[in-house]
Amino acid sequence: MTPQEPCSIAPVTPYEGQRLAKQLTRILFFRVLLVTIVLGGMVLFYPKNYIIFPLLPLQYIALFVGAIYLFTITSAAAIPRVPCIKLFAYIQISLDILLTTLIIVFTGGSQSILIIVYFFPITCGALLLFRTGALFMAAQSSLFYLAVLTVEYQHIFPWLFPNTNLQDVTYVLNRFSIPGLIFFLVAFIGSFMAERLYKAELELSKATIDRDRFAILYKQIFDDITTGIITVDASNTITSLNSAAHRISGFTEEEARGKTLKAFMPQLMEEKTGEIRPIATVIRKDGAKIPVGYSWSRLNMPGEAGNYRIYTMQDLSEIKRMEFQIRQAEKMAAIGRMAAGIAHEFRNPLAAMSGAAQLLGQEISQDTTTQALMNIIIRESDRLEGTIREFLLYSRPPEPVMIWFSLPSLISEALAMVERDPDWNNAIKTNVTSSETLDCWGDANQIRQILINLLINASQAMIDTAEPRIAIQAKEAVNENGLITLLSIADNGPGIAKKNKTSILDPFFTTRESGTGLGLSIVSQIVETHEGKLSIRDASPQGTVSQISLPYPRELATKSYNSQDNIDQKPDD
Repeated sequence: MTPQEPCSIAPVTPYEGQRLAKQLTRILFFRVLLVTIVLGGMVLFYPKNYIIFPLLPLQYIALFVGAIYLFTITSAAAIPRVPCIKLFAYIQISLDILLTTLIIVFTGGSQSILIIVYFFPITCGALLLFRTGALFMAAQSSLFYLAVLTVEYQHIFPWLFPNTNLQDVTYVLNRFSIPGLIFFLVAFIGSFMAERLYKAELELSKATIDRDRFAILYKQIFDDITTGIITVDASNTITSLNSAAHRISGFTEEEARGKTLKAFMPQLMEEKTGEIRPIATVIRKDGAKIPVGYSWSRLNMPGEAGNYRIYTMQDLSEIKRMEFQIRQAEKMAAIGRMAAGIAHEFRNPLAAMSGAAQLLGQEISQDTTTQALMNIIIRESDRLEGTIREFLLYSRPPEPVMIWFSLPSLISEALAMVERDPDWNNAIKTNVTSSETLDCWGDANQIRQILINLLINASQAMIDTAEPRIAIQAKEAVNENGLITLLSIADNGPGIAKKNKTSILDPFFTTRESGTGLGLSIVSQIVETHEGKLSIRDASPQGTVSQISLPYPRELATKSYNSQDNIDQKPDD
């Protein structure tokens, strides 16, 4: 494992591992240099009558320095092979603190002039490990120095400090507090500077990489952007043309470069005021005219003077087509509102006509022919009333009143209602699969309407089926937005004809002579108002599956579950 690889104890990024390895090597070199200068300088330059190491002869000092050299060289050689470079750095700097403490002990303890050597490991901790490392090293230095003062004050090893002057606790605390405070001050300042330096190095590295990639990135963006871009120089000569401008104009960059903008697209030269984005009709290379929205701004070229410009343009053909569709939709909506008003006005006279026909049928009950005609009037009036009722429901759907309700109970109610319908096929076998405690969030009346419409559709689709079956399945599931209630109704009828699959949700589309074509449209509209999804597909081996997903309230939809149901699973037929 190299220093660049992550470590489970103290994980680092590859860049961080390389930085630590590089700087740790330098710090180990500075350790050798510092020991050589401090100890060697004291031995060489101090007066002959001054005893630097009262407890150790000079030959032991030489062995101590040699041991530090050997340990440092070994540590430097081990850097490329250590499994965790960050932990290794903590250990090395902590050992520096221990070595500094030993030097202070053997140079007089509280009287030692080498207490400033503690700044070296604290600064190294800041450079290598930032604030956490610097504070950790400052805390270690303070504790080790306090331990030295405690041993000296308590005379635990009197032979170590024979000339101590620590006779008072207050004096001991004074000797400790000032260095301890300075240790942490150095840690804060050093870590702040180290972090600033590290961020500057990262920014410099990023800037260098960005500069190397800028030309390629600019070219890629220039070619891939969907907005057409044309640049011209001070003489209005085209200097560049991107791929989008080529698609809009039909001219390649080679064909356009060197031409003046007036000869290429004179419409863009027109100065238009009062428009946020001017629109012009340009002529393509093939002679077609297309609407284009465009704008321009001055282009500042470094080291060059002149009226350089950059033109941006966008093909508005699709937007114009969509605007036309929106206007058409608004017209149809207005017509729909008017039709809804007319249908509403038809209901009262239609009810009167139906009532009158029923009274006339009772008075002329002896005339069989007249009675049959009256029955036709009543039946068709009722059918027309049902069509008007469904049309009004479709054209002016009520806002859903969202509550929690028992979905199994609602399914039972809907089944009971459709089974009382005279057109219901009593041969149909129904199978309901649902938890008895399953609750659903929605408008209970509208969800009941969905169930009734889908059940009636399934019943009418299986008129010629030998053993008609309907399977209803309700469960809680999870989709990309969170928790949902999933409701499926499957039949074993003939399924949906391929030619009708794209039209089944269109208003007034029906394959039955007596159908209104509004049942599935109303279902789709109710599901949409509930922010749900409706899916109608073929079942296997035959039949149709209608699947509705209704979301939970937003504050509950993101609740996590250990097991997630597959919402695309087909229910049992």
